[in-house]
Amino acid sequence: MALAATRATPGDSEFDRDTAVKARPGEPGTYDLDLSPGWVIVSAVNGGFLLAAVGRALRAELAQDDPITITGHYLTASLPGPAVIRVQTVRTGRSLSTGQASLYQFDADGNEVERLRVLAGYGDLTALPDDVRTSATPPEMPGYDACVPGNDPPAGGPIIGSTALLDRLDLRLDPATAGWAVGAPSGVGDMRGWLGLADGRDHDPLSVLLAVDALPPTAFDLGLSGWTPTLELTVHQRCHPAPGPLRVAVTTRNLAGGLMEEDAQVWDTKDRLVAQSRQLARAPRVPSRPRPDA
Repeated sequence: MALAATRATPGDSEFDRDTAVKARPGEPGTYDLDLSPGWVIVSAVNGGFLLAAVGRALRAELAQDDPITITGHYLTASLPGPAVIRVQTVRTGRSLSTGQASLYQFDADGNEVERLRVLAGYGDLTALPDDVRTSATPPEMPGYDACVPGNDPPAGGPIIGSTALLDRLDLRLDPATAGWAVGAPSGVGDMRGWLGLADGRDHDPLSVLLAVDALPPTAFDLGLSGWTPTLELTVHQRCHPAPGPLRVAVTTRNLAGGLMEEDAQVWDTKDRLVAQSRQLARAPRVPSRPRPDA
């Protein structure tokens, strides 16, 4: 997938339309939205996309615009269709405001079911001090044109179910972390790639919430297949990203007890660390090993 010839701008892109929330008249802090099937992976709406949608509702309520720290706990899988977000302002400060929000959907009897609960601190990323002291370095990976298009997973590969999300993205994977696609995972637990949106819209702090959860799961690089549903996702943002695709590097260093963590770094075209995240997810089920005496 090549970068879009005509670039969408924030406000007129598919991402903005599909994360749009509508305030309910007479119900302060309550917003309706429709979760599009275009952001589904396997069988559920992508967790980063959900965090961005709730983040947009929080932005509408809080005094500042940018999610500097945001944590979501995913209680049940969200499906395409109607949803409701309820936002509460916890504290309003001069530089940081705190809010909490929950996303609900409806069961077969019309009862609300809480899918996602979020706590966030919002501020102004452009007002943060520009002093940077870090040992982090941008990921070493080939240029965009030398990386592997990520929107065409192999038939019978580890992604079983809907891959609609991949059509919304301009994803190019580092070949060193794409061996799983041809049956040759490295076993290290890394995933790296260039990431844009398919319509060419440049990233902003809301779409960065999608970016940290947009690459294939690192479980694939470990040689595992299947769904890795997110249980908890925390994102810290450092600055507004510069125009152009982001470089996203995700790593897993521990899989135990059926759970795995994923640590992500997001870098922009100016080599700035835009965001960091940590996610806890369920690992794909590992086939049982036969007993030696079986």
